Amino acid sequence: MNISTDKAANPSSVLGETKRINERLTAWASGQGDGTYLSVRFGNVLGSRGSALTTFRAQIATGGPVTVTDRDVTRYFMTIEEAVQLIIQAGALGRDGEALVLDMGQPVRIEDLVRRLIDEAGGGVDVVYTGLCSGEKLHEELFGDGELDERPLHPLVSHVNVPWLDPVFVTETLGRLGDEDHFGECLRALSATEGFGAYAES
Repeated sequence: MNISTDKAANPSSVLGETKRINERLTAWASGQGDGTYLSVRFGNVLGSRGSALTTFRAQIATGGPVTVTDRDVTRYFMTIEEAVQLIIQAGALGRDGEALVLDMGQPVRIEDLVRRLIDEAGGGVDVVYTGLCSGEKLHEELFGDGELDERPLHPLVSHVNVPWLDPVFVTETLGRLGDEDHFGECLRALSATEGFGAYAES
């Protein structure tokens, strides 16, 4: 079971690109022998170590300010219980090589979440907007370009077909292009659903 993230859908950051590569390597492993290999895509897990909610509460507890990247930024959230259930459901419903995605409802506007947490704590805490980091999306996506939201077995679990990626090709490409100047381009090439072959041969 490969634990992935919604950042793997149309990845725009190193985290998203490496998660996408992991999904594709997992899909490759599914065709190599015994066992079932699949991925699950998580959103932000509420209450987990390092989660946004934990960070916001810690900033509020120390009097602030609370840092938010953008007034309009939104994210998908799931509880720890939902994350565990998705893994269990994946073991029962998942088919070789695919990625499973939980229906997490509508994305949450981060500023609304922060304002609510501040109000619950008694107010009086400032919010500072820091700007989106390089590669950070204003709105996350659950499905990449060309991926379909198909739910053949459970109304809340989507099954996404993932194209496989040969680990030998990954190793060779990293060896040829993985120096500091080209590493980002290399990741983007490897994580792309299509078009990485031409780049690797250039």
